[in-house]
Amino acid sequence: MQSKGRYYISTAIAYTSGKPHIGNTYEIVLADSIARYKRQTGYDVYFQTGTDEHGQKIELKSKEQGISPKEFVDHVSGEVKNIWDLMNASYDKFIRTTDKDHEKCVQKIFKKLYDQGDIYKGHYEGMYCTPCESFWTPSQLVDGNCPDCGRPVKPAKEEAYFFKMSKYADRLIEYINTHPEFIQPVSRKNEMMNNFLLPGLQDLCVSRTSFSWGIPVDFDDKHVVYVWLDALTNYITKIGYDPDGSSEMFKKYWPADLHLIGKDIIRFHTIYWPIFLMALGLPLPKQVFGHPWLLQGDGKMSKSKGNVLYADELVEIFGVDAVRFFVLHEMPFENDGVISWELLVERINSELANTLGNLVNRTISMSNKYFNGIVENTTVNEDVDEDLKAVVTKAAEKVEEKMNELRVADAITEIFNVFKRCNKYIDETEPWVLAKEDATKPRLATVLYNLVEGICIGAQLLKSYMPNTAKEILSQLNAKERDYDTLDQFGLYESGNKVTQTPKILFARLKLEEVMEKVQALHSAEEEPMEEGVDMEKKPEITFEDFEKLQFQVGKIVKCEEVKGSKKLLCSQVQIGNEIKQIVSGIKKYYTPEEMIGKKVMVLVNLKPAKLAGVLSEGMILFAEDAEGKYVAVTPERDVPPGSEIA
Repeated sequence: MQSKGRYYISTAIAYTSGKPHIGNTYEIVLADSIARYKRQTGYDVYFQTGTDEHGQKIELKSKEQGISPKEFVDHVSGEVKNIWDLMNASYDKFIRTTDKDHEKCVQKIFKKLYDQGDIYKGHYEGMYCTPCESFWTPSQLVDGNCPDCGRPVKPAKEEAYFFKMSKYADRLIEYINTHPEFIQPVSRKNEMMNNFLLPGLQDLCVSRTSFSWGIPVDFDDKHVVYVWLDALTNYITKIGYDPDGSSEMFKKYWPADLHLIGKDIIRFHTIYWPIFLMALGLPLPKQVFGHPWLLQGDGKMSKSKGNVLYADELVEIFGVDAVRFFVLHEMPFENDGVISWELLVERINSELANTLGNLVNRTISMSNKYFNGIVENTTVNEDVDEDLKAVVTKAAEKVEEKMNELRVADAITEIFNVFKRCNKYIDETEPWVLAKEDATKPRLATVLYNLVEGICIGAQLLKSYMPNTAKEILSQLNAKERDYDTLDQFGLYESGNKVTQTPKILFARLKLEEVMEKVQALHSAEEEPMEEGVDMEKKPEITFEDFEKLQFQVGKIVKCEEVKGSKKLLCSQVQIGNEIKQIVSGIKKYYTPEEMIGKKVMVLVNLKPAKLAGVLSEGMILFAEDAEGKYVAVTPERDVPPGSEIA
């Protein structure tokens, strides 16, 4: 096959704060299917993934475990790589941001940007979200919390280096307007333009002094390079970019054809990253695709909700290709997809066991029963054959159309339309009837040949998405690999070939009860004879002196009303002793104002007053998150007077 040129695809690098769940794993499977497809259709593909290993969260987590940050990230990065390998990801490079060559190049990039005046030293004062490692201005907060993850933020002030984002903002806006393909889907582009670029960009903090686990700024060792300048540059450092002179590999593969990332980090990839590249004098990636999330039935996966599914557990029960099929086929192009044990069982039974597995098994079994496994094209054709051939030979073109738009789920649907048409062909031709009617069976031979040929073409198309399954089908049919540009030609299966004598079951039908028993057995070793608890991110240890600064008292809510213009906030008048404090809480989803009135609650009373949605809040009411993710007011066990100390 003639080469169509080079193609560079990357995933976001996985943050090494913990084991990736199936929602994280979806991205590597999606990228792998695109990379495999491009290779199959004649491209010279470079596919990069890896792990993002610096930052304050890593430093805190390693301290909690009593190990060094490097030991911590070594373990988690190894876990990530093992799962990527388990899912049969065909990446060319697995980068770690702790790699020495990456760190050295980041230092050079930082110095270059500083020397040319794009980075300057100043002081940062604002609100900081530790889990997201992001600074926010008060106007960017949503109900006083981080706009990305919804968690509380805290004030932070420190010396820092800043990047002059506004210097390049107009140039980026013009680029996005003149390159409509740059940000996909279009809804992500509109979000970036309307929410961030058009209102005006603030300068970006690109160094930190409050923690040490990062790449040192080599000309100012109090500072470490802030996570996004470190992480985003992985796309160029590992293919040989160097401010002092880049490699031939870099010249060959840059700009990237596709950055495949989750929709939650699209701002960093379509605003910060392009501006960094502009400052470096480098071309921008051709496309950034912000894929949707794979959700559990009850929302986004999180350990605190206890609804996390992991790829290795799913593979142990269903197998690699079944899991690959599900996450690729069930994820819409633009909207979030849903995964559950029930959906997995239903899709595997209907699509993989019935449509595909049963088709292959029946075709091989009939070939053995009627012709001792020999498949021969006797060319005794009828009109029904032409319709089958038309569906099969047009499939490659339809798949290409979908893949050019990154509509992977739709591409798989086109492939399964081939298998469904083959099943319909069996019903139309009734091979078991033909076997009785014609002693020499020339028509039956043609029917079985057409089925084998249709399955071969379908399997070849399936190769990018379910590589092990495609290989197994071709092996059982004793068929050779074909070039993609021949898949519009019907009749290339060698007449006289012999299929396997004993077909293997590709996908067995599953019973939900049996699957759930396996799930329980898988988790039984982890279970303890205690009430199911909730994991949450641990915070740094504090001293008794720190605790003494916090004043908790019992309060009685005497009045409560909705905050106008807010979807989340209620404003409560809380009696604490003989004093009334006004407290704003983001609990409107869980309580009506009437339900709050009269409650005795636990209150942090010496919190510095702040305005939420323009309303003054003079403390904080304590709530707990239940197993369903709902907030429940923490109340005293016995009836105690308002103002009672909580100690």
